Amino acid sequence: MLKTMNAPLTQLNNDSAIPQIGFGMWQLKDKQECVASVLAAVEAGYRYFDTAQVYGNEEYLAEGLKLAKLERKDSFITTKIFINNFLRVEKSLDISLAKLDTDYVDLVLLHFPVIGLRKNAWKKLEQAQSAGKAKSIGVSNYTVRHLKQLLKYCSIIPAINQVELHVFLQQPELLDFCRDNGIVVQAYSPLAHGHGLDNVILREIAEKHSKSPAQIMLRWCIEAGTVPIPKSVTPGRIKQNIDIFDFELDKEDMNKILGLEEGLRTCWDPSKTP
Repeated sequence: MLKTMNAPLTQLNNDSAIPQIGFGMWQLKDKQECVASVLAAVEAGYRYFDTAQVYGNEEYLAEGLKLAKLERKDSFITTKIFINNFLRVEKSLDISLAKLDTDYVDLVLLHFPVIGLRKNAWKKLEQAQSAGKAKSIGVSNYTVRHLKQLLKYCSIIPAINQVELHVFLQQPELLDFCRDNGIVVQAYSPLAHGHGLDNVILREIAEKHSKSPAQIMLRWCIEAGTVPIPKSVTPGRIKQNIDIFDFELDKEDMNKILGLEEGLRTCWDPSKTP
């Protein structure tokens, strides 16, 4: 059973559980910086690490975890199938496993709902899970429309849908749909790339709880039932980002944050993909 230092676990729709916060690795392309960040994350208590084929740092994650002397059973590793690999899911996953120096990943996702290819790619992920190469499978950047299509042909319901989500992009319809169908939502870019950290409302709530605005944003993700995956290369911020499980937002806080919704996307917009 996976054990975490600072984060509770969320049960997935199978026999697996996932830490309620992860360490995001997008844009960590420099080997030295990436390895140092992984070491800092392990020291801070992270046990969930989110990488992807397109990030180009799967082998750096493996090196960091090895240097941290973290046993495989005590880590939760996610990677994602790059859109150019949808026609060779199995082969690309084998390459990822080799780079990650592991026989399996805890979670593998389709990185984007690629037109015309995602159905067959999903079937390949189902086979990977059956073969033991992935404990859980899921998707990323899927809207409600994409999920409805997937649920019509899938044999295994995705355990995860990883999407951009933060206090300025709250996506209540998507959250409700995933909750109703047993799909856990992961929130990437949960700090909106720094947008709004000086927001008056967030600062007021932060002062009330003796926390930072960033911690309020991350705690909101937890209260919303999602798994945030913040990214930082600064040890102090890495530690601060996981220090969000000793307080809760009350109803008044949540109502104030509800008013921050502005439909802000800081990354790609999948809503226009058929």
